[in-house]
Amino acid sequence: MPDPAVKLLVFDVDGTLIDSQHLIVAAQGIAFAEHGLAPPSRATALSVVGLSLPQAFRRLVGDDGPIEGLSESYKRAFNTLRLDPAHEEPLFPGMAELLARLHERDDVLLGIATGKSRRGVDRLIESQGWQGWFATTQSADDAPSKPDPAMLLQAMAEAGTRPTHTMMIGDTTFDMGMATSAGAAGIGVSWGYHSPGALRSAGAVTVVDSAEELSALFPRASAA
Repeated sequence: MPDPAVKLLVFDVDGTLIDSQHLIVAAQGIAFAEHGLAPPSRATALSVVGLSLPQAFRRLVGDDGPIEGLSESYKRAFNTLRLDPAHEEPLFPGMAELLARLHERDDVLLGIATGKSRRGVDRLIESQGWQGWFATTQSADDAPSKPDPAMLLQAMAEAGTRPTHTMMIGDTTFDMGMATSAGAAGIGVSWGYHSPGALRSAGAVTVVDSAEELSALFPRASAA
């Protein structure tokens, strides 16, 4: 059985680990154009980041819109655009180093919970050399969309941790809502797609402005 003192740190991806905003907006624009629809504003496009694709497009065009078609168009556009260097998805400053340090610790387990597809998660892990780093990875293919708590509940079950020893690190109100519903602590990051005020209102116990501030929230068990 896992040590009950071990903490599970579950990270969102888009807007938390990687800066994918330009790629997301461009892919949405192509998807809307393919269906003869005017694309949403940049702010509106980014406001749904973190949701699964069907849920995101449902918010953007309503229940009667071409949800499935937009989702498929978006996936095709995204996979094409990501091959273009102009649409690079860089890691946010300090996040690669933070994950590397946390991976080496024996009092921490790492996880991912994201609106990306399983294919997208696997691609990210391979591209960053993170194979074997995560005790659990939850994707849009594995559970209902955030803020439903299913992803986080599944992550805790896989890792063998309790809600009181679990933290969800994310940039959207969907992440914070999921954490609250699952009984875990929601940690907001200010560099993503939702404002610090919105994150706090959605249940974030704190909001950090840098990877260094985030790292300071995870002292070693011996120093706790």
